[in-house]
Amino acid sequence: MMGITNENGSINYSVDVLANIVGISTMECYGVVGMASKNASDGFWELIRGENLSKGVKINSKDNNINIELYIIVEYGTKISVIANNIIQKIKYNLENYTGLKVSSITVNVQGVRV
Repeated sequence: MMGITNENGSINYSVDVLANIVGISTMECYGVVGMASKNASDGFWELIRGENLSKGVKINSKDNNINIELYIIVEYGTKISVIANNIIQKIKYNLENYTGLKVSSITVNVQGVRV
């Protein structure tokens, strides 16, 4: 649980809620085909869409600073550095605006390219 406290009380967010915000924000970015999750049985990365977007997101918190690591699959023919920068900007903006928590780092791992 991560949260903020002020004179009126406190608000706590589960990691799943934060991961869903990150997943949805990522999927809104141009050039992203989907999130990626490692299949434990065969070690391959699989494409995730829809309800399970949070499976491609890892969130760690230290002193109310959030560190995010996400795994994505991008569209062939797009500039990966531009896509990654757009994702970072969008996640940071959305998460800080929706929750009031501070994002200290975002790492985008591109696991594949799809046509």
